[in-house]
Amino acid sequence: MKEFEITAEPREDVGKGASRRLRRTGKVPGILYGADKEAAAIILDHDDMSHHLEHEAFYSHILTLKLGKEKQKVVLKDLQRHPFKPRILHVDLQRVSETEKLTMRVPLHFINEAKCIAVKTGGGVISHIMTEIEVTCLPRDLPEYIEVDMAEVVLNQTIHLGELKLPEGVESYVLAHGGDPSSSVVSVHIPKIVVEEEEVVAAAEGIVEEGAVPAVAEEGVKEGEEPSDKDKPSGKDKSSGKDKSSGKDKSDKDK
Repeated sequence: MKEFEITAEPREDVGKGASRRLRRTGKVPGILYGADKEAAAIILDHDDMSHHLEHEAFYSHILTLKLGKEKQKVVLKDLQRHPFKPRILHVDLQRVSETEKLTMRVPLHFINEAKCIAVKTGGGVISHIMTEIEVTCLPRDLPEYIEVDMAEVVLNQTIHLGELKLPEGVESYVLAHGGDPSSSVVSVHIPKIVVEEEEVVAAAEGIVEEGAVPAVAEEGVKEGEEPSDKDKPSGKDKSSGKDKSSGKDKSDKDK
């Protein structure tokens, strides 16, 4: 297990103006509290903290804080970053007591995803609903991460919070406080776009089988429309010029 040691200095000057001045010199303001001791303002090195924060384990590890000549065990409880610049604005550290339980967020590591049955044989896609969980334990039992084995997960199966295998001495904070054990952690399903394409194809095949394509009843006339005046029979014989209804020659009418 990787060990992390950070160095801090006591901070005498506090306030927003003092914090801005510290940041301009490459330092980070912080606070140290817990273990039934008085809170203390501290100063940390920005580059040193940035280097540590590149490691996932740093967020869920027991850290060694060197403050002056004293070394003590702490955990990272809060971190403030600049909205868009790669800059740390403030750090909260909590002292650790070996006899008191602490609550920490621990990352989930999903293993054997490439070997997952639903992915290899069923064309499934893995969806991570949770990427970390909050656990409660003594400092000595704090895990670096929680493993979730995906090898035997089948299509349309979901792993729930209550099904996670936690190390001995570690419990879920949510479940210990009446949370829902059926909360989804990860699932495997068919991609939605594939399902939609299959439904469209099936619907099209159904239309063809039922003969739902309308046939043209009469050339030049669409189904459901009345024939226009030019399409209706006029009742006259164009070749002879006679009115079929009266049987008389058109020329006689003009006399």
